[in-house]
Order: sequence, then structure tokens, then C-alpha cells
Amino acid sequence: MVVIGKKKYQSGEGSQFMSRKAALKKLQLTLKDFRRLCILKGIYPREPRNRKRAQKGEPGIKILYHKKDIQFLLHEPIIWKLREVKVFTRKVAKARAMKEYKDVKRYLRDQPNLKLDHIVKERYPTFIDALRDLDDCLTLCFLFSTFPSLSHIPRDQSLLCRRLTVEFLHAVVAAKALRKVFVSIKGYYYQAEIKGQTITWIVPHHFGFEPQAKMDVDFKIMSIFVEFYIVMLGFVNYRLYHTLNLHYPPKLTSIDNSEKLLVDEEAYVSERIGALNVPLVNLDASAQNAEDEEMEMDQFVNDGDATKVEEARMEIEKIKKLKTLFKGLRVFLNREVPREPLVFILRCFGAEVSWDKLLFVGATFDENDERITHQIVDRPSMSKQYISRYYVQPQWVFDSVNARELLPVEKYLMGCVLPPHLSPFLDSHQDQTYIPPEERALMDPDFKLKDDEEESDENENENEKAEEDEDDSDNASEEKEEIENDTEMAETEVKEKQRNQLKKKMKVKAGEVTKEDPREQKRLERQEYRLRERMIKKRHRNLYKSMMEGRKQRAKEVWLLRKKRRIHDATKKQERKEERKQKKAKVSN
Repeated sequence: MVVIGKKKYQSGEGSQFMSRKAALKKLQLTLKDFRRLCILKGIYPREPRNRKRAQKGEPGIKILYHKKDIQFLLHEPIIWKLREVKVFTRKVAKARAMKEYKDVKRYLRDQPNLKLDHIVKERYPTFIDALRDLDDCLTLCFLFSTFPSLSHIPRDQSLLCRRLTVEFLHAVVAAKALRKVFVSIKGYYYQAEIKGQTITWIVPHHFGFEPQAKMDVDFKIMSIFVEFYIVMLGFVNYRLYHTLNLHYPPKLTSIDNSEKLLVDEEAYVSERIGALNVPLVNLDASAQNAEDEEMEMDQFVNDGDATKVEEARMEIEKIKKLKTLFKGLRVFLNREVPREPLVFILRCFGAEVSWDKLLFVGATFDENDERITHQIVDRPSMSKQYISRYYVQPQWVFDSVNARELLPVEKYLMGCVLPPHLSPFLDSHQDQTYIPPEERALMDPDFKLKDDEEESDENENENEKAEEDEDDSDNASEEKEEIENDTEMAETEVKEKQRNQLKKKMKVKAGEVTKEDPREQKRLERQEYRLRERMIKKRHRNLYKSMMEGRKQRAKEVWLLRKKRRIHDATKKQERKEERKQKKAKVSN
């Protein structure tokens, strides 16, 4: 009886993977269309466990895809659209070459368009799934919204990105969903909480754009991602607006008719919506406070989880206070201040914001309004100032949001040296991380930063206490000697009684108390640790070594940061001392 076995590479990893060349042949697509299709469908190359088997013994490193993914692409209707686009470009090119402009117009009128709605529904079957994957979508859409019209960036795409991102910002303002903010070199980091999902994205700084001479970035591939993300963000915005009881597309509550006559109506409305300064129209006025009733806790919880329940309640109370952090404040922005991020943050927490009418559309009150409580300024001085308001720097807004309370204004006044701006996204509870003193002061209310003046007062108090302690110690030493003599007499009497009782009974040797040597104990612990290290299996030893090297590296980084901080504090202290000496010398002279 002859047993016929399977041929080589017909089972296992040899049959599970397919090279890119084979995938292009099977799908009958060009490399450009294949890349576009993979990006839209969310299919990426896979890394096999055994590359030799997956490549069927062929040498080199090839781009491999899973066979099931390629079979999944076979049934995609977009493939036929891509083929239609290919035929369309050929026809247009041929008609232009033959100078048949009537045919060119006819072809352009019937241009095939890709519809990606079914792909969005396929990749994100529920609204929560879309919210979970919204981080990259928002970051890329905000980036493209700042781009001007260039040869490799479609103008319509950047304009649509701008519209959709502004709509999303309005939804966050209406939901009061913003939780954390941070300003970095890259841009503004925001974190919002929508339907229990945390969404973090970056908005770049609005600087002058310089086109790249070298094509270091492939803008075509990025625009394919944006093509899909635009459709996805449109779906998310539509659903968000309806859950928040807002009209979509957004409409303003009130538009001044006198100003509307000056410009085009649609352009004016879009600019007013982009100003983020006016509330939007609700679908049903009776359901305005539905969002405030969402933060409730279930009461049926085990008794063992009492601490967790209490922590959750505290967090909910903090978030409720955070939602109305700037409520009742009227803030005026100077022209040198970044308008959009500050308007977005202040409106998220209930403040009323305005700016100069000549600067941008949408100002609600003037600078000479006496009801203004804060004016945000980023310059050392101003010629005209009002007594009824605070002149603060923009960092006060960001730090107040991260601290979840209105910080004192004294450190952020106009012309003051600002405190360090700390990131709220770092996990300070993580092991082997450096926590600066300013962050410790925010985390622990009992911890306070020490200035030089406080240190000098403390040193004087310590000297006074030391003198008092010396006097007290002299009196206490005499009392201690008398007490010790009395206790010694009492102890000798007790010991004699015990000896007499022991003599009457059987003779037993007294046990000796062995004192534990801490050095010996540490030595034994080290020895046990080395023995445990030897018990690690061979296949895990390299991993363990790399883990220990990483731990050493992190400890070294923390040590270096602490050293830098000590040197910085010492130099600042020395400078302040010199300033005091100079002031004293001036006063004495």
C-alpha cells in the first residue's frame, strides 16, 4: 500500500502566506492601486514565524500578506471602480492628445467616483468601534486642514478636513468632553472622553507653511489615508451631533443681519462656525440638559469594592466640577495670542470669549467691556490697563485645566516668569520615572516647593529651636539619670527573686538571644537572587538580560535628571543670594 503525502510547502506557513507579486497577479491590479486598496480596507503585511517556510525556500526578505486577506480583497467592489478609473484616464489622455475637447468634457462629466461608505461600516460596525480608532484620524485630518493648495495636496481635501475638524471641535464643546491639554513643540495635545472612550489627538501650530523641496514624505499615501478618514469622520460627526441633540450640518443660533449683507452669506456662516464662539442650534430645546444627567453610578456593587466605588465617585465629582471650571468668566484675547486653541478650551469649560473685531469674524464683546474678568496677553506690558480684570498669560488656561481648578493668578500675570508647563499624559505612578517637584506639588497637596526666602526663614527658626532644645536637653538629662537609678534598683530586686525561684526548680540553662546581622541578611538575599537568576530557562535569558539593561538605563536617566535639577536649584539659589546682597548693599549705602 503506497501512502501519498502532501508536497512541500502545501501546508502550514508555506500555504498561509503570499508574496506581494503573487497578490498583484491574483487581483490583476497595479502596485499603486493595490496600495490604495490595502490602505482603504485596512490590510497590512504580516510577519511570519518562519520566513524560510513562508517564502517557500526562496532567499531574501519579501513583503508577505496573509492568503485569507487577499481572498477577502477578491470580493471587493472597489476593484471594479479602480479599473473603471484606469479606463477613464486612458480615454481622457487619448482625447486630449487628439484634441477632441468635446469628448474630454463628456468624459469629465461622467467621471467615476469611489464611495467608501460600505468600507467604513464594514471596518467599524458600531459607533464605539469608530471612536476607539479616532486618534490617528483626527491627527491626520487636523494636519491636512493646515496645508495650503499644493501640487501634491488636493485643495478640496484640505478644505473638507478643515470643515470636519471644526465640526468635531463644536461637538466636543457641546458635550464638555475635554479632559487634558498640553502644549509642545509638535502642537497642542488634546484628550477628550466621549461615550466612555478616551480620544487623544494633536493639532499643529498655525505657522507659515514652507513647501518641502525634497519629497521626504509621501503625500500621496497620506492623502489616501485622509480620503478614508474624511468619510469616517463625517459618519462620526453625524452620529455625535444627533446624540448631542444638535442640528447637522451645524447652524448658528443667531446671525446679525447687518453684518450678513457685507459678505457672502455662506462664507460668513462658515467663518462664524469656524470661530467656535457661538453655540449651535438644538433639534429639541427640551432635551438640552440630557448630557448632564449621564454621569451616574450604578448602586449594586459588592462590599469588597467599597474603596473602588469611593474612588469612582470622587472622579465623577471632579469631572463635574471640571465641566464648569471657567463658568461665569468673560475672557478677552489679545491679537498676539493663539485664538483657536484658547477659544476651544475656554468654551469647553463654560467661559465666554471674544477678541478684536478687526482680527477675525465672530467677536461678541469689545475690549472696553467692564464685565471682562480676564484678558489673556502674551507681551511684557500694555499702555492701557483696566483695574477690574486680570491680565494673565495663556499658560494659566492650560495649567488650570490640567490641575482641574482655577490656579492663583499671581504666577501667571503679565511679564512674570512662568512656572514649568507639565504634561498631564505622563504616568507618574509608573516605576522608575522622574517626578519633578512642581508635579509632586500638584499631586500631593501637603508637598510645597521651597523658595530661598522660605529656606532662610526656616534656617532661622531651626537655629532658635536648636538653642531651646539644648536648654531642654540639660534639664532632661538630670531627670533621666534619677529615673535610670530607680529603674536599676527595681530591676535588680526582680532579678534576685527570679533566680531564687529557678534554684528551687530544675536547673535549666538560659537561652542566648541571637541578634540578626543586617549585612549577613543582605548577603543571603543577594545569594538567593543569583540562584533564582540561574534558574531562568535558556530561551528566556536574553530577554531577561535586556529587561535588566533597560531597568539600569531608566535608573541612570532618573539619576541624571535629579542631578540636573539639583545643579539648577543650586545656581538659582546662588543668584538669589547675590541679588539680596546687592539690595542690602544699596540700602546700606
